[in-house]
Amino acid sequence: MTLTSNITDTALIFEGGGMRASYTAAVVATLLDAGLYFDYVAGISAGSSNTANYLARDAKRAKLSFVDFADDPRFGSWKTWIQGKGLFNAHYIYEETCLPGGPLPYAFDTFAANPARLRIGAFDMDSGRTIYWSRSDMARPADLMRRVRASSTMPIIMPPVTIDSRTYVDGAIGQGGGIPLSIAQADGFRRFFVVLTRDRHYIKPPTKADGFFRAYYRRHPSVAEGIADRPRQYNATREELLDLEREGRAYLFFPEHMTVSNRTHDVAALQASYDAGLAQSRRELPRWQDFLGL
Repeated sequence: MTLTSNITDTALIFEGGGMRASYTAAVVATLLDAGLYFDYVAGISAGSSNTANYLARDAKRAKLSFVDFADDPRFGSWKTWIQGKGLFNAHYIYEETCLPGGPLPYAFDTFAANPARLRIGAFDMDSGRTIYWSRSDMARPADLMRRVRASSTMPIIMPPVTIDSRTYVDGAIGQGGGIPLSIAQADGFRRFFVVLTRDRHYIKPPTKADGFFRAYYRRHPSVAEGIADRPRQYNATREELLDLEREGRAYLFFPEHMTVSNRTHDVAALQASYDAGLAQSRRELPRWQDFLGL
């Protein structure tokens, strides 16, 4: 299998947002349907799932992951949270369903054949640093999916993930507040196509229940500090993106109407979110092509 990329000067970046990615999964589908193949992709949290699905060139899986799959009885609930598996049943969602014959089989051969570089970020609970993995860390499907899981592990409602003796939670509480712009810049990019899950005018408010998080993570204070600092990091990254947009160096996809939350399980609501994302993506496609010079 020989795959090629046709966009080499622009980084594709996916913000996280839990089930809000039902909207941006439609961006994945539209990019693939239009044959827009970026040579560099970065994602955090739910954005890491969009990254993995995009690199497998699997528009169908992109949609299933954030819409239809929520109807799976093993997807997660307060029962699985009490059992220690997470409000989202993390091991099942990321490490079991992707297997051959599973509900969401993953085309790892296509992923491996795709020449694009990638970055997936997670938060190291011990060091308090954001760690970004690349292809060299993902020789097997299990390596990729465990890192997607780590990147997506929302604090408290999902159990932390251990990889090579280090323990991780959601990359959204680290550097950039959940938008992996800085790693793309560090990797040499000056142009960016950024897929966001909040509307253009959103400003993240201060974190509530700061005392609760400090008590809950008393053995890992860097996690509580990361949660408390996330609004500042997130809002600063958004401001930087808007500056890049004004300079003509970034195309920013903002959802027009976000009607679901990061924890929405209702399939009808998720389908409506996907449909809205698909309609917006198709309207914007000519502008995408213009920005990308295609």
